[in-house]
Amino acid sequence: MTAPADVESPAPTRPAGTTPTPAAPVRKRPKVDPTYYWMIIPVLVLFALFSTIPALIGGFFSFTNYAGYGDWKLIGLRNYLNIFTDPEILQSYLFTFFFAIVATLVVNVVALLLALGLNSKIKWKTGIRGVYFIPMVLSGLIIAYVFNYLFSNTLPTIAGNLGIAPLATSILANEHWAWLAIVFVTVWQAAPGATIIYLAGLQSISADVYEAASLDGAGAWRSLRSISLPLIAGYVVINIILGFKGYLGTYEVIVALTGGGPGTATQSVAMRIFSGFAGGDYSYQMANAIIFFIITLIISLLQLQILRRREVSL
Repeated sequence: MTAPADVESPAPTRPAGTTPTPAAPVRKRPKVDPTYYWMIIPVLVLFALFSTIPALIGGFFSFTNYAGYGDWKLIGLRNYLNIFTDPEILQSYLFTFFFAIVATLVVNVVALLLALGLNSKIKWKTGIRGVYFIPMVLSGLIIAYVFNYLFSNTLPTIAGNLGIAPLATSILANEHWAWLAIVFVTVWQAAPGATIIYLAGLQSISADVYEAASLDGAGAWRSLRSISLPLIAGYVVINIILGFKGYLGTYEVIVALTGGGPGTATQSVAMRIFSGFAGGDYSYQMANAIIFFIITLIISLLQLQILRRREVSL
């Protein structure tokens, strides 16, 4: 016998002595605001138009004999093979890595010394910090042209009057010492940026640590060696990695100081690649750019591994 249609079925009864089973929570997918897509898509389109697509086109022409104008044809890997036997290209790589290593070391030593001095208890500390950071707001090209005048005119005149023969002529015209002027200007421009990072690291160390070390009889040198340097090791790694990668692509300082000379003594890889746009060897220098990109990518990945191992964060 069935129940009438207008009679509700009784609720299922739970056995006596049992607890109700909670209903499984319903997971809702987070709703993404469409505004984020409207912000990302234009950037991706611009990045593809002005970076990715030109890079792909340049990579294609590296397999051709295209001079930057006129007809062209595919030549395979000939450009890449010729680069490894070109003494001027190899010399530019040697100079670039030599300059990057020297500049990285000198910039970090100078910046660390400046940060230690600016972090100490000295008078007019805020004003002195402002003076040291002035080079950061000036264009590298302007700084290099100013120092070009100083190295070419002022310094030889002063050295001549003082009887210092080695500096009586412009150091920029000396193929053995011109790199020294480039390193000097690079350090003058880059040291303030590295100093800021070191200052952030030093100020993150609690004063109680130094006070405890002082009570234990630690002097300034011992505190630096056993407290400051170990606790800012991550900031040292960051400065070295950022600096080295940036100095590999140095361009404007060399252009304004020496123009790659005397001869090709101070010609960097970036200058060599750029010469391909006006020198009629576009495809050859594009192959050079691809090789330099791969080398830089490998170095960046190695540096990323170092950062992850040290778990460095600002």
